[in-house]
Amino acid sequence: MTETDKLPSGRDRIESLEMRGITKRFPGVLASDHVNFDVKSGEVHALLGENGAGKSTLMKILYGLYHPDEGEILINGKPVRISSPNDSINLGIGMIHQHFMLVQTMTVAENVALGLPSSRGLLTDLDRVSKRIIELANLYGLKIDPSAYIWQLSVGQQQRVEIIKALYRGAALLILDEPTAVLTPQEVDELFVIMNQMVKDGHGLVFISHKLHEVVEISHRVSVLRDGRMIGTRLTSDTTKQDLANWMVGREVGFTPDRGQVECGGPRLQLKDVACGSDRGTPGLRGINIDVCSGEILGIAGVSGNGQRELAETITGLRKTTGGHVILEGNDITGFDPSDITDRMLSYIPEERMRDGMIKDFTVAENMILREHEKMPYSRYGFLNLREISRHADELIKKFHVKTPSRETHAKNLSGGNIQKIVLAREIFRTPRVIIAAQPTRGLDIGATEYVREQLLEQRKQGVAIMLISEDLDEILALSDRIAVIYEGQVMDIVPRAEATPAKLGLLMAGVHPEETKQTSEVF
Repeated sequence: MTETDKLPSGRDRIESLEMRGITKRFPGVLASDHVNFDVKSGEVHALLGENGAGKSTLMKILYGLYHPDEGEILINGKPVRISSPNDSINLGIGMIHQHFMLVQTMTVAENVALGLPSSRGLLTDLDRVSKRIIELANLYGLKIDPSAYIWQLSVGQQQRVEIIKALYRGAALLILDEPTAVLTPQEVDELFVIMNQMVKDGHGLVFISHKLHEVVEISHRVSVLRDGRMIGTRLTSDTTKQDLANWMVGREVGFTPDRGQVECGGPRLQLKDVACGSDRGTPGLRGINIDVCSGEILGIAGVSGNGQRELAETITGLRKTTGGHVILEGNDITGFDPSDITDRMLSYIPEERMRDGMIKDFTVAENMILREHEKMPYSRYGFLNLREISRHADELIKKFHVKTPSRETHAKNLSGGNIQKIVLAREIFRTPRVIIAAQPTRGLDIGATEYVREQLLEQRKQGVAIMLISEDLDEILALSDRIAVIYEGQVMDIVPRAEATPAKLGLLMAGVHPEETKQTSEVF
């Protein structure tokens, strides 16, 4: 195989790509402030920064979704103009989005061919597309069946389809936006093997991730953005996770939260043979049995789409059960309305904070009282007590360190981290007995993540029973006292934290019990 054969199309190799003096302004915000960034052929260049630091803006400019106000982009030393994603793709730049752009009811080959001209005019040429997919799959270790439907594939396999789509279109440089966010540990290892093969074959990769151990493992260089400015670039071999975290936030960051010793009490939340349906009409939960005790964080680990959403919604009354019972402090609350469950001091930090936890066109103050807006002292004789609402909002803004221009700022204008702080403030201030925290740090930067985890541990210390539903295995291991692994709507096992390892949990998340693996190996 020659050097040119290694690249998946006839496009020129991108030996280097440079972004010089990139500046982008939005109303009231300088999102990119004369940023310089470059990627070379055969390297993984990690891009780090807190939420709002400017990573997405910079990459959207590179991919043609935004146009810079100032600056230039050079490929192999020559200025290029990127006005749209089509320009970017034609120049050999591809982007793997965190949320996959795939049509679930179509096959792999149909998704890859979607939007491309056929070599046979009005007739499809899926046989040729499938042949090329197999060639790319063999070249980069992307095991995939071109005839498989997307809905039949695991999350990791769907991500491979996205990579094949980009390679099929001739991408010599790939932007990977949080590519490991929804993968099991084993799938992450497989992705890194694929990335290393692509690097060996001359591709340049931009790797965006909040998981610093992955950045240290896979990247060659790392650049850090803060407040729209490029703080600097270093060789990854010359830095550590702690250095990168401090560099991003601008202060010392604690990686391992102090869990301390807490005496667990009796069960406050019990699920007994709970079953429910999913939005797809298939079983969502199948006979779930779980207890959560006071002073305990029970982690729920699993790959996205295995019943986590259904679990949270069933407990909080947002989804009807088809069997079993939900017991809250000895009382059967199965089938209760969400407001009745809330009144029993169960708080919910939803997975989709902007959809289920906020009203984006309401102010910060209004969102702070969503749970109790009709109660004293926020309401009197059917009228809102604006003075008390303002006092309450100011107190929570200060206590929970919410960065907002004012209490009258609309929620939609805040960063993800500050929106999550508002949800936390509202749910925790109620002094709940049980907290259901679903993906509480998803998409948050290191500083905001640190703060959210500290708040959950403080509630554990106060004796609250907490169910932590997270796809971040590091988070589960850092915070949980026990870990339940859910797969296809069933609990595979509940493991004490002291006995949990990433490898063991990863097997359970993939639907394989470690005992089965042991027995199989003994047979052979």
